[in-house]
Amino acid sequence: MSVLDPRLTPARKDLAASHLEGQVEAERFVDPIEYQAIDPVLPIRRGPDRLAGMDDQLLFGDGFAVLDERDGWAWGYSRADGYVGWVEVSGLSRELHPVDRKVVALRTYAFSEPDFKSPPAALISLNAGFQSGRTEGRFVEAANLGWVVSDHCAPLDYAAADFVAVAEGFLGAPYLWGGKESLGLDCSGLVQMALVAAGIAAPRDADQQEGFLKARWGDVTGDRARERGDVVFWPGHVGIMTDSEHLLHANAHTMDTTLEPFAEAEARIRQKENPVRMIARPPAV
Repeated sequence: MSVLDPRLTPARKDLAASHLEGQVEAERFVDPIEYQAIDPVLPIRRGPDRLAGMDDQLLFGDGFAVLDERDGWAWGYSRADGYVGWVEVSGLSRELHPVDRKVVALRTYAFSEPDFKSPPAALISLNAGFQSGRTEGRFVEAANLGWVVSDHCAPLDYAAADFVAVAEGFLGAPYLWGGKESLGLDCSGLVQMALVAAGIAAPRDADQQEGFLKARWGDVTGDRARERGDVVFWPGHVGIMTDSEHLLHANAHTMDTTLEPFAEAEARIRQKENPVRMIARPPAV
């Protein structure tokens, strides 16, 4: 049998998703039950415990395919990027609302009423999705959420014109391993969210993004003249060039999303992570 990425393979010795039958060994295979995230952000953890490590997150409206439940936890995989893990059932709903709008602001409040003076019901981040309802004044109703400022959301087919500008909006956001929202994210979470906002369904982790962008955009590692939009990969790290000299990246050195001279960042990262492995450059518009 071929070796499958365990991060994206919903399989254990005792249980696996039915679509993997014939590809993996498991005691039984089951069809997933579809749930939807109703928390503003929901950690995907390595085990059914709040102290277990987090490797990814569900944003509000993301689907989660559940294969197993125990003691208030669900094991399955994200319909947004395929990541496998455990999430708290309390943050999920069996009542599915087809998503037709997404958040295009860095973050925005969902209010309890179509009035900015009403108590906020939730704080949701870029790329969260919801089913829209009535429109009242400046607000649109969001199912299971509240009322969102219309200017802070858009139809699902909307794509930001410049993914670099989207990434720059996260400047100063704290570093959080496994995070991909405005209140905490890691290096690949930053790249994923910026690309997703621009209509590019990028995978979750840096090594996955490296292969994805190499196939999509090509490798310009040998070109020493870096450009805005170059996505630079080291083993275990990724960042985005905002111009020929500066790198934007979420990192554990400064513990936030920072902009720094590429030469300084590259020298420091090279000592720990090894030299630059690949640079992907988006095609000229």
